[in-house]
Amino acid sequence: MFITERIDNTIKKIKGQAANALTVLNLSFGSAAIIFLLNDNLVTSFILILLAALCDRFDGLVARKLNIVTDFGKQLDSLCDLVSFGIAPAFLLYAAVLHQFGVPGVIFTIIFVVTGALRLARFNLSESSAVFTGLPITAAGSLLAISSLLVTKWPPQVFMYLILILALLMISNFKMKKI
Repeated sequence: MFITERIDNTIKKIKGQAANALTVLNLSFGSAAIIFLLNDNLVTSFILILLAALCDRFDGLVARKLNIVTDFGKQLDSLCDLVSFGIAPAFLLYAAVLHQFGVPGVIFTIIFVVTGALRLARFNLSESSAVFTGLPITAAGSLLAISSLLVTKWPPQVFMYLILILALLMISNFKMKKI
């Protein structure tokens, strides 16, 4: 009886941390993306951001499926998302093209990160519903990362507009149905 009780408790503890493990993996990929950026490996950085997006997609699904949604998990997810979908993609686009614009490129990069943080803070304070208010940072950051693949195809000025538009969409009040 004692052994089975102990095994059951251990399984519950592991199950309870499954979503948080995926969230930390998201953060790990986002952090690694920044490290690869520092070493001028933009393609690897892009791939790591996409892997972070996959982890982010599944952490919420796992939490809801296993009925382990917690305030701690919500806060942890937002902190990790700021790194993986705010800082990493903004710095990726900066390294790929925005650096050409000097100070304005720096300012637009910072605007994206700041609006991402504001969007996440607003989300954390909101009641759970079937809609997002504003563009989720995961979507904005993923679009920014994907756009970095187009720097040789589009004029550099396009990316200044793109980063600003995505930043504004994150803090806008439009409603978007959750999927």
